[in-house]
Amino acid sequence: MEIPQIEAFLAVGTFGGFRRAADALRLTQPAVSARIRALEGSLDVKLFERGKHGLALSPAGRALRPHAEQVLQAVAHARQAVHDLRPASGGALQIAAVLSICTYLLPDVLKRFQAAYPKVLITVRSGHSKDVLEMVLRGEAEIGLARSLHHPEVETLSLRDDPLILVARPSAWPARERRARLEEVADRPLIFFDKGSSDWTLTHGLFRRAGLVPNVALEVETIETAKRMVERGVGFAFLPHLAVGRELRRRSLAAIEIVDAEPISRSLDVIHPRQRPLSAEARALLGALRSALSDAGGPPRRPGPRRKAR
Repeated sequence: MEIPQIEAFLAVGTFGGFRRAADALRLTQPAVSARIRALEGSLDVKLFERGKHGLALSPAGRALRPHAEQVLQAVAHARQAVHDLRPASGGALQIAAVLSICTYLLPDVLKRFQAAYPKVLITVRSGHSKDVLEMVLRGEAEIGLARSLHHPEVETLSLRDDPLILVARPSAWPARERRARLEEVADRPLIFFDKGSSDWTLTHGLFRRAGLVPNVALEVETIETAKRMVERGVGFAFLPHLAVGRELRRRSLAAIEIVDAEPISRSLDVIHPRQRPLSAEARALLGALRSALSDAGGPPRRPGPRRKAR
């Protein structure tokens, strides 16, 4: 019984077939099949049965699975213990991140990181959340930075919540009345992101659940475009707190509290492949991330919708 055979066994059991398991392991289907046959031969049992929805674990496979998971976990811990002995003094680090994190968080993080580890070569690639996930799964990036991203093949570390907050030009809403019902907001000219963004789904869902149709005046691709439009008085926008914290402090934008709807919030997540220990460089970057977020402070707490007392 060898580690590659155990990895193939768990992948086929997770995905219910050789093709998806091969894609996840970045192997060919014949290579995965050969590993499964070798494992079954060494144990003298059949580990899979053909079911209605693909391959399913046999009784022997179900008995083996928890032990196989423990083996890979022990291997991962052993690798991590060895990696922990190596300082992050050089080498390279590949990062994939969604554009908003590249723009509003990474500059401060990388400034801190490079001050401590000047010999580490860093490569940053950006894209939507699904692009970040694919780059991590393909091994093109050691870690990914995204929002509320989960997948069975990656470990997810949530660093902080980053809510979407409604912002307006200060003169567009009286300072003493910066609280509103969602119905009032729906009638205002709203600036939404395009349909390729997860934020579009979240904001449209907020109105749809309330039975409201938002007055979408404009759809844009970037947060910076939306901010400039709001500052010029074109409309109102739901934007990540991470992206507008500076403008709120400078009072070039104002936050409007919605009193009758649950806040929209996503987590800032770090992802990396399961069973693959983080390099010393990646662990050092996590430290810089936590430090930058701590210094920036968290988003303001917002109360949930008020409910009538019973």
